Amino acid sequence: MRKLRTMLLAWLLVAAVVLPLAAASPAEQELYASKHGVFYQIFVRSFADGDGDGLGDLRGIIERLDYLNDGDPQTTSDLGVTGIWLTPIHPSPTYHKYDVVDYYAIDPEIGTLADFQELIDQAHARGMKVILDLVCNHTSSQHPWFLAASSDPESPYRDYYIWADPETPLTRRGPWNQIVWHPAATGHYYGLFWSEMPDLNWANPKVREEFKAVAAFWLEQGVDGFRLDAAKHLFEHDPSRKAVDWWLEFSDFVRSLKPDVYLVGEVWDSPHVVAPYYGAFDSAFNFDLADRIIPIVRFGLDTGLVAALLQQHAQYNAYAQGWAIDAPFLSNHDQDRVMSQLFGDWNQAKMAAAIYLTLPGNPFIYAGEEIGMQGRGEHENIREPFKWYELDGPGQTAWRSSLFNTGRWQPSVESQDGDPGSLLNHYRRLIHLRLREPALQLGSLSEVDCGDNPRIIAYGRRWQDELALVVHNISRQEQEVLLTGVSLPGEILFASGPYSFELDGPGCSLVLAPCTTVIWK
Repeated sequence: MRKLRTMLLAWLLVAAVVLPLAAASPAEQELYASKHGVFYQIFVRSFADGDGDGLGDLRGIIERLDYLNDGDPQTTSDLGVTGIWLTPIHPSPTYHKYDVVDYYAIDPEIGTLADFQELIDQAHARGMKVILDLVCNHTSSQHPWFLAASSDPESPYRDYYIWADPETPLTRRGPWNQIVWHPAATGHYYGLFWSEMPDLNWANPKVREEFKAVAAFWLEQGVDGFRLDAAKHLFEHDPSRKAVDWWLEFSDFVRSLKPDVYLVGEVWDSPHVVAPYYGAFDSAFNFDLADRIIPIVRFGLDTGLVAALLQQHAQYNAYAQGWAIDAPFLSNHDQDRVMSQLFGDWNQAKMAAAIYLTLPGNPFIYAGEEIGMQGRGEHENIREPFKWYELDGPGQTAWRSSLFNTGRWQPSVESQDGDPGSLLNHYRRLIHLRLREPALQLGSLSEVDCGDNPRIIAYGRRWQDELALVVHNISRQEQEVLLTGVSLPGEILFASGPYSFELDGPGCSLVLAPCTTVIWK
């Protein structure tokens, strides 16, 4: 392998998204930078058991914080994430808790408010943010509001929900051909997702005030922001209204209480539908990007990833005045796990990670992805107990028997921790690198001309005077590519496999081993 000497980085920037930071004040730039990091999604029931009952809880998360971030930036044995997203922790009759009974309390099987405060304090001491899942679209059918509303048409809570009138077509189905009008003793109510999740009436100002109060309460407890569940569905029953109008109101309110609050929305739709929500949110999960990365990696063929992302970022920034922060991810608790989508291919899993962990925004890692857990089909299969050990040990959850992560396929932290070539350590290296290099963490995206080779994805990242070049060979064969307008820099930041290069006139000829990523500075 040729030893690199100091050279100038001078690649051609094509259709770069440039944020208006040059005109921004230092305080604005600092606030923008402070909202960047790497987040880790914890499905609470599955992650870690702190009291021995087999169910994940807050105490278990506290005991595993060093796995996520040990608070020492000089060490690399932790995962290195700088934020955690907790799925709902409120009292609920279901295992997933997306049907809330009390927005001001913590489910006893998860912990206490004191446990939560300790988690916040210890996370903050390690430089980690904590964001809560805020479920605003609906409540549980056992919520006191709905119990009152459904039992008495004259209840002051009746208008907290959506009720059919005599002209309502009760047989009309929802966007997934699901039943949405459900019978109660005093009429039919609207429930988009499930009969036990009645939708709230967001046209009612009292409902809006209720959720402002809920947000204020948890901000007072020290949370750093919210993941906003089902954000686009608040007016699914009434297309004349726009959900984003409420979110603009909500955003103004929470920012008046905490200017650096971080809001990330679940808007599961195409980019042009997502874009207006960037007027209210810092970030929105990029479902389109996840749908692109997996087949690109699986088939080893680029379908225009960078060009599509540049177009998306331009749309988002039009609503965010240039301050949009993308939220790339590979899968979450509602989708088949990445490793199942890739049919257990470790090299492809590493490649998928290398792509989304080097793109702009705040990457969100679903717990278990970093060790290659599998799961598909029913939601319970995608939310199996996190595998700390090859067999069993303290803190291991057992809320259900594993169907996918067992037997021959039983990835674990224990089996991968000490293996330098493991998927877990691949994630660790990439995350620590991203957080160490401003260009990779904060930089805008630019295309790099790599000819007509669809087996190569190349892009630049730029933040102020910091520059980085990322090149992926997404195929199973060695690839040679001429990078036009590129003279290689003097420092290799990351290489996941063998490579070589030589200068070739106005560009650089680069040879990469199969499924290899190289990053230069």
